[in-house]
Amino acid sequence: MEKVALITGCSSGIGAATARSLLAEEWTVVATARDTDDVQALADAGCETAALDVTKPAQCKNVVDGVVDEHGRLDCLVNNAGYAQLGPLEDVPTRELHRQFDVNVYGPHRLIRAALPHMREREDGTIVNVSSVAGRVATPGMGAYNGSKFALEGMSDALRGEVDEYGVDVAVVEPGPVETSFQERAEDEVDGLDHSGAYESLYAFFEDASAVNGFGAVSPEAVAEVITEAAVSPDPRARYPVGRAGKVGVMARFLPERWLDAGYALARRFSG
Repeated sequence: MEKVALITGCSSGIGAATARSLLAEEWTVVATARDTDDVQALADAGCETAALDVTKPAQCKNVVDGVVDEHGRLDCLVNNAGYAQLGPLEDVPTRELHRQFDVNVYGPHRLIRAALPHMREREDGTIVNVSSVAGRVATPGMGAYNGSKFALEGMSDALRGEVDEYGVDVAVVEPGPVETSFQERAEDEVDGLDHSGAYESLYAFFEDASAVNGFGAVSPEAVAEVITEAAVSPDPRARYPVGRAGKVGVMARFLPERWLDAGYALARRFSG
């Protein structure tokens, strides 16, 4: 019997690439997005599709239960849906911080809660949470996004120990920059903020950083390959940094905070 994967955020980028990658491994893939029109190409390629907004609790449960009812199993849940709310924390309204956590943290939690009873019953399954190097190292101007990904990493670490006795694995995938439209949406989120006027040097740094963000970026297919590795492995690793920037970036957490702060200050000075 084919293994079954449910993937969130498949309208483009990493989610779409992961759906195609697992399809190539002869899995049954349920590719989801808020609008099924956005995953029609995946349906044409052989994926099953479903409408799923991860901020809607009932829909999360109904989609998971529907997959299990139809196929009798759910072997892998890939929590990929997410976005980046950038901007100095003072300039980010609390409602936007809540929206950031609703998608990046509460969404995965809703799906995990829906999937685990089925996985525990079968004593088999893998949960892959797509995080980021930003979930290991915080950067000025990325506090909302950092907070959401730090939370996802912490939840994943706790969950891994909780479900191990039931034969369920939990893996975190940590890409650095990725060649997707992710950066463009992040820039749109910054553009929508009301500036306090206190952080213009930081906004200037964002503009310079976005211009060079492509250097060291990996393709969505490269990230999908790593997600697939975690999904098919009988004993996946706890963490999978992706790309040179991702692997180097996660190592920065071992540096003294004073060094990191000095590095950020120097970068802002040059950008000004």
